[in-house]
Formats: sequence, structure tokens, C-alpha cells
Amino acid sequence: MTSIPRLALNLTSSAGFAALAFGALGRSLPLPWIAGGLGVHAALCTLGVLVPALDVWTDALSRGKPGRRRIALTFDDGPHPETTRQVLARLAERRARATFFVLGEKALSYPEVVREAAVAGHEIGLHGHTHDRLYALRSVRRLRDDIARGLDAVERATGTRPRLFRAPVGFVSHTVALAAEREGLAVVGYSLRALDGRKTADPRAVLARVTRGMTDGAVILLHDAAERDAHQPPILGVLPELLLAVEERRLETATVSELFELVTGPAPR
Repeated sequence: MTSIPRLALNLTSSAGFAALAFGALGRSLPLPWIAGGLGVHAALCTLGVLVPALDVWTDALSRGKPGRRRIALTFDDGPHPETTRQVLARLAERRARATFFVLGEKALSYPEVVREAAVAGHEIGLHGHTHDRLYALRSVRRLRDDIARGLDAVERATGTRPRLFRAPVGFVSHTVALAAEREGLAVVGYSLRALDGRKTADPRAVLARVTRGMTDGAVILLHDAAERDAHQPPILGVLPELLLAVEERRLETATVSELFELVTGPAPR
């Protein structure tokens, strides 16, 4: 089912072509109408990139259907030999499962950590090969090359090619959606962002934010490693409390594939 924001984008696009046709016939529309239409179109394009859950550019996996009392904990920016292993240990204590979106270049440096996560029963997705903050602005060709390198790196570490993809920073543009589709990957968004990627983030504030929005079907974006340096992600200090809150609310952790009931198996080459 096509999302309302995507339908609105298609409508503004069609209106733009109609305005051009009127102009070619010498019957220009009033300037305020044109300016207003362009403004709405630009806003929809931008919001579609910043908020993948709007499904403007693709059908992102951002929230599971309620009713099964399940949530998906997802971790970005790893692996790291210290912080990722700490996350794995805390998850093991509560028999919780998660999905790790790893960076290809880090998987090449620490393949054993990626293997440990996979062997422990967690799902491995791709977060790109490099953490390019301008990822959503790159060309389809450049993104496909980055994704292919990342997939090769993860497959080398685990023996399995990922099927899930979350772009660096989480932004999904038209080019990101096309590149992921052409590489046979499902794009994963989120319904709740912990905002724990900054070194200065307050762990208590992170915990409060997550527990407040932790509802049936939620896809929660967390970090098991720092983007560029070796600082400890703020979630580490409060992850045991977060997992306890999951149990107290009678929720169950699941991988993204389990939450959305996806067919599992290696991605096509």
C-alpha cells in the first residue's frame, strides 16, 4: 500500500509537470501557486530523506505490526572489539536478541566480533562500507559500489551475505533507495531513535527516551560502537535497565527479520 506522503509527492510532481505544460501553452499559473507547490514538493522530498518511516522513497521497515508483543533492538556503527562485546554480554545475560548493522570497513578490521554476534544468534545487517555523513547525497553508482564492498566484507566475516540495510545516519534518499533495491536489500528505518550516538549524550536521558517510546512493534535505533573514535556509547551504562524494562512490559526482543516475518537466507548475488 502506497504511503500518503508518497502519494502527496506524486501529486506535487504531477502538478509541476502540469504547470510546465500550461507555461508551454502560454497560460502561466499564478506565481504564488507555483511557489507554494514548489515549497510543498521540496518539503516532502526533504522529510522523506530525514524520516524513513514516512515511506516517501521506499517501503522502509520502520515499525512491526502490533499484537505479537515484540520489539526489535538494532545497533549501528559497529563492530568494535570492546564496546560491541560488552553489548553482546549484556544481551546474553537477558537472552535478548538484536540486529547489528555493521560497517564493512570495521568488519574487515574486526571480523571475529561480527562472527561472535552471528554465532550468538543475532542478525547481521549492513550499515554501508564507510560511514559517509553525506551518504544520502551520493550517486546511485557510488552507493552501489559502497554497498557491494560492505556486503563482501560481512560475507567474508560470517559466510552469509546480509539482506538488510540501514544507511549511515539513517537517511533514505531516492538514490539510497535505488541502490539498495538494485543490490537486493531491504531498507530498515526505525520508529524510535535513542539519540545515543553522541559522546555527550546523557545515559539517563537515553534510557528515559527509549522506555517512553518502547511499544509493541517498535524498531529501536541504538549504537554498539562510536562512529569514529573509541568512546563508549551511552547506552552501555543503561542497557541492563533497558532490557529489564522490556521484560517488565512483557515484551519480547526479536531480530528485524523476525519482527517483520521476512524470509530468511542469504541475499542474492
